[in-house]
Amino acid sequence: MSVRCPVFMTAHWGHQVAVLWGLFRGHIWGLFHVRQHTGYSNADMIVAQTTPAQGYTYTWAQYLANTSNPTGMCSPSVGTAVGAAADPSGGGWAVGSNGEISTQGNSPCYGSLAGQALNAPIVGIAATPDGKGYWLVASDGGVFSFGDAVFYGSMGGKPLNKPIVGIAATPNGGGYWLVASDGGIFTFGDAKFDGSMGGKPLNKPIVGMAVDVATGGYWEVASDGGIFSFNAPFFGSMGGKYLAQPIVGMDALSSGQGYRFVASDGGVFDFGAAGFLGSMGGKPLSAPVVGMAGNGSGYWLVGGDGSVYGY
Repeated sequence: MSVRCPVFMTAHWGHQVAVLWGLFRGHIWGLFHVRQHTGYSNADMIVAQTTPAQGYTYTWAQYLANTSNPTGMCSPSVGTAVGAAADPSGGGWAVGSNGEISTQGNSPCYGSLAGQALNAPIVGIAATPDGKGYWLVASDGGVFSFGDAVFYGSMGGKPLNKPIVGIAATPNGGGYWLVASDGGIFTFGDAKFDGSMGGKPLNKPIVGMAVDVATGGYWEVASDGGIFSFNAPFFGSMGGKYLAQPIVGMDALSSGQGYRFVASDGGVFDFGAAGFLGSMGGKPLSAPVVGMAGNGSGYWLVGGDGSVYGY
């Protein structure tokens, strides 16, 4: 008999899963230590999450890219996408409301919440600066980290005036901001509070935010295209202007010298040094666009059915 004890990183509450298993006459058995929800990264063996007991036989599946999606792994596409994050090296990730992750280009899978019970739906994703991990955020403020993304805290289980709608990482990856639909900002790690629209009148709800790498400040964007700047320059907005469909997300240039919005019909609006590279505005969509992500040289839009449009 051979016995090994691999340790798989979890989708974060800061916990891990230790699996002690033995191979004996073709059967896998072992002792499990499971704390809350688990999400695996870089695992070559996945043991079924059943009630553990020593001596039982467990089924297993070896993870292969672009095959079926065992618990905690990524899939070729997400069924109900809610957001996207770019990989600095190209590609990126789309996330579904159930925490499912799909990879774009050559970006690796660092785990997902697929198959896990969630207290609230996932509403956003942010990548670490080196592209070796990402955070997911739920509408109740719960935060889940994968890869080299560090968990710095969350609003899970704490009172919120309005639901969380997005997450953004600090330039060095040492923290993150959460933004609520009323414009409230919540800081964790080295994320600095520079102000918010929380408690202030809004014509339309906030739907996203982006970080100004140059100043460390940030922007909030509302569904009517209104922009609110905090320790970040104002380059213009669509507030008070005609929109065929509401704004659903934004992305900022890595230089901090501009930003873009995307509407649910795929229309893209650019400000500052952000150049217009194309959009889905006026073109047929299989589902409304729900977000955008930029990697410096371009950007891509993600539809609610997981479809991706690159520019």
